[in-house]
Amino acid sequence: MFFASDNAGPAHPDVMQALVQANQGYAAAYGSDALMDDVRARIRDLFEAPDAAVYLVATGTAANSLALATLCAPYETVFCSPVAHIHEDECNAPEFYSGGAKLTLVGDGDKMTAQTLRTAIENEGTRGVHGPQRGPVSITQVTERGTVYSLDELRALCATAAEFGLPVHLDGARFANALVALECTPAEMTWKAGVNAVSFGGTKNGLLGVEAVVFFDPAKAWEFELRRKRGAHLFSKHRYLSAQMLAYLTDDLWLRTARMANDNARYLASGLRRAGVEFAHEPQANTIFARMTRRTHRTLHAAGVAYHLWDGALDGTDEDALTTARFVCDWSIPQEEIDRFLALLDA
Repeated sequence: MFFASDNAGPAHPDVMQALVQANQGYAAAYGSDALMDDVRARIRDLFEAPDAAVYLVATGTAANSLALATLCAPYETVFCSPVAHIHEDECNAPEFYSGGAKLTLVGDGDKMTAQTLRTAIENEGTRGVHGPQRGPVSITQVTERGTVYSLDELRALCATAAEFGLPVHLDGARFANALVALECTPAEMTWKAGVNAVSFGGTKNGLLGVEAVVFFDPAKAWEFELRRKRGAHLFSKHRYLSAQMLAYLTDDLWLRTARMANDNARYLASGLRRAGVEFAHEPQANTIFARMTRRTHRTLHAAGVAYHLWDGALDGTDEDALTTARFVCDWSIPQEEIDRFLALLDA
């Protein structure tokens, strides 16, 4: 009963088989492999962007940080929410790879709005040479609280950024989960809404470890290549990244695994509701934030359920105190495991 993170789940068997097949003979290094040619063509087709520049890296942190560094000068600032992954979970990597660009936090929740973004932008870039200059906007989709920006919300944010001539980056570590929740196309959730660059995640959704970085304007391609190499994220045996991503894109595996993860979360959320559990945020993709009593948390932990407490602790004297927990479902969780977990709530 493992609900701690979709990072902890297994790679899909189709991906492992693709790696075995790729491990035959010799292939050109550093991204010149034939598999990467196929990946590039498929991603361009997927996003309806025939001129897009497409690159692979092994981690989401590298994807986000190198993409933002390419969009942001060292003396600029990146606009993001206070709980954006680039702020909460990347150990200042965006600042490091950009050579010192700062982050400006927008609003006080997991989602920025067009108005809070406008206010933040207007408050920056006003001190001339003495202050940070306005830089890119970074949107986390799915957010770190499990919510999903609607297409209208994305369009509004991008339109606001465009008014100030600022590029937009989409952190899509859970890109597929958001896409199936919105029932839209990759193009609609990115460049058609006004996004300039996207981190197209795969590691959380069935891959061993690979993310794609897509620039819809290829003018930034060479700079990204240089930054990727200088940042030590250009793989010599690149075919093993390519093989994973190609398997991900074949027969819509990326959509199938995302639907499985979202369906698992929907099934879990339904059971939690029946048990009278409250939600901190309405579940929209594959992540659930639920409030339960300390007594319930102790029961679950004693039974070996793996998940993260988000606020509070197991220790304490008030057994009825409500504490928020985060549950994340990946594609591989059997329904029987979810049923075992829900049965504990009824015990």
